[in-house]
Amino acid sequence: MTTGLILVRFTVAYWCVLITALLPILCALMAKWGTFGKPVSQGGYDNNHPRTWLAKQKDWRARANAAQANSFEALPLFIGAVIIAHQLGADQTRLDILAFLFVVLRLLYIMMYVADMAKTRSMLWAAGFLVNVGILFIGYR
Repeated sequence: MTTGLILVRFTVAYWCVLITALLPILCALMAKWGTFGKPVSQGGYDNNHPRTWLAKQKDWRARANAAQANSFEALPLFIGAVIIAHQLGADQTRLDILAFLFVVLRLLYIMMYVADMAKTRSMLWAAGFLVNVGILFIGYR
């Protein structure tokens, strides 16, 4: 018996898009870690003025917030590249591997950003960018 529904499964690459879209939230949580429940006067998170509060942060909290902004900036190219690769009929295994690699590179990038390892962070950013370009073109014929 068929119900007339076509079940479409998410590819690994599509799951990677979701994970990558959640990374800015992870960065924001890192920037705010340990400040929830503390009074604002004692450095606690200010939910009434979150951007102002984040802008005043120093050291690893400021870097986590910067990683949040960069994670948002990286999203459009990655999402577009994955969608275009799917539309062009890219080899699914290659696409899935590259998308997964991008997620791993972004996680490492965030860790290096928060740890203040700028040169390593920049190399990881460049590698992630090249992976995105690779994703974009793997369906090209």
